[in-house]
Amino acid sequence: MPNFALKVIRLGFATLGRPFPKASAKLAFALFCRTPSRRPKGGKAQAAEAEGRKRLEAAERMPFPVGKSTVMAYRFNGSGRTGRPRYLVVHGWGSNAAYISALPAGLAETGAEVVVLDLPGHGRSSGRSLNMRQAVDAVVEAERHFGRFDAAIGHSFGGAALMLAAGGVMRGAGAINPSKLVVIGSPSHIHWLFDEFSRMIGLTPRVKKQLIVRAEQVAGASLEDFDTVAAAARGRTPLLVVHAEEDKEVAADHARRFDGLATARLHWANGLGHRRIVSDRGVIETIASFLSENGRPVHEASGGDAAA
Repeated sequence: MPNFALKVIRLGFATLGRPFPKASAKLAFALFCRTPSRRPKGGKAQAAEAEGRKRLEAAERMPFPVGKSTVMAYRFNGSGRTGRPRYLVVHGWGSNAAYISALPAGLAETGAEVVVLDLPGHGRSSGRSLNMRQAVDAVVEAERHFGRFDAAIGHSFGGAALMLAAGGVMRGAGAINPSKLVVIGSPSHIHWLFDEFSRMIGLTPRVKKQLIVRAEQVAGASLEDFDTVAAAARGRTPLLVVHAEEDKEVAADHARRFDGLATARLHWANGLGHRRIVSDRGVIETIASFLSENGRPVHEASGGDAAA
């Protein structure tokens, strides 16, 4: 956010926060959920976007409604052989399906049917805002639309959304039930985001408290429920956690919180940071290997296999 705009915003909240804390919190939440520009910045980003769009040409474009939004989905190997596993891939905040397309395309090379989403407010989906409830709703609706997923793989914000969708923590949102989960550079709790955002725009403690209340009302869950480690422990779904120790956007401590969890496996992809990690060939091969372990796809399996 440009310095001048940030100064104006901080002045506005300093002026309005004390006399109108609830109204200020409502405005702050709208700002918190506002998605960044979809236009890639700089030549390098434009080239990456173009490369990703070209990769997506091999996939079917399959938009579907989620509430008042239209979510764009891309499906690789949709007309392939029957009995193949079905995977869902979800990008992070400020990203899109094109940016992470190397991941679903790479997983499709294993013969799997792979669906990758543009979350609301991103890529080719409608809207200019996104919150965790919207992301979870999109994930749950994707499973209703395409059928049960054998595995779900998410980067950053998308990984947290998948964990919460699998945990069924949001009232009235439903849940997904994959046999395996993979998170890449993902946060394992959300308090830090509200702390950083509140500091950035200069919210008073009272307005920050109201901001959290607003977020919890929209989500249908408390911030304490946004703990993906607790969700993983309850669900007991095999989980691969991929992270880089030098990640500057989501600290490695988020991944370390899974250490000791019986169903979780940590894979450190050091040197790849927060963004390159999602399209690294070695990381994709590690994920593919994890997903191929222990048998048949759940939507083709017997009850005993699905529970394994």
